Amino acid sequence: MIRTALDQIAIQVVDLHKYFDDAAVLRGVDFTVHRGEVVALLGDNGAGKSTLVNCIAGKLLPTRGEIQIMGSSHIINSPHKAQKLGISVVYQDLALIKEMTVVENLFLNREIKHRNQFLKRLGWLDKKAMRQRAKKLLRRLGSENIELEIPVSKLSGGQQQIVALVRSVISGADIIVMDEPTAALGNEQCNQVIELIRLLSTQGVTIILISHNLGQVTKLCDRAVVLCEGQTVADVAVKEVDQLALLALMSGVEPNRFSA
Repeated sequence: MIRTALDQIAIQVVDLHKYFDDAAVLRGVDFTVHRGEVVALLGDNGAGKSTLVNCIAGKLLPTRGEIQIMGSSHIINSPHKAQKLGISVVYQDLALIKEMTVVENLFLNREIKHRNQFLKRLGWLDKKAMRQRAKKLLRRLGSENIELEIPVSKLSGGQQQIVALVRSVISGADIIVMDEPTAALGNEQCNQVIELIRLLSTQGVTIILISHNLGQVTKLCDRAVVLCEGQTVADVAVKEVDQLALLALMSGVEPNRFSA
């Protein structure tokens, strides 16, 4: 599968700072991600990854600095604003309602209303349209084996990750941030999620991947942005570094040389 990052910049973070009282958590973060790229966001615990993601997701306002989406600077002051800008964050808990069906989760808070105006005013949903759209999208993303009418709790961990990703696509996300998406998955489930990430990137979706699995990062990602103590300390092409170099950068140690 060929994946080529597009020339258009999807998201650019410029000199981002975040203070909590007198404590500086982010101290000048800079990076750029193009459309269709898969970029790893790396760093040890306490490096500032979660705070950065929450700024991108609209859960936190940065103290200063800029977040540019598709070339324009925005104040992302709520998750709703982030969603309107085409940003979706898939957290480790996935935020799925396990008792609800797959199709209900896919369209949660974005349900399709009935086309009949009278029924629409009564609040009726067009369940057939939602099923058809969900089936079409799952087929396009190579996940047509997922049953739509069963509770999410009956799905495997990998299938639940796929549902969370597909929900981001349905919401119109152009930029998807994923927090440790394969941490609790077996090999087969992990491979399913990886293939879907690759497929989404070929369709121009930007993926920012938070992961401690450096083997996966070197196989899946185009670049790695490394944070250490709230600062960007490296932005490297993964094919130009080995895992030891990435570990050194995450620990705040400048490696003597990069090796592929």
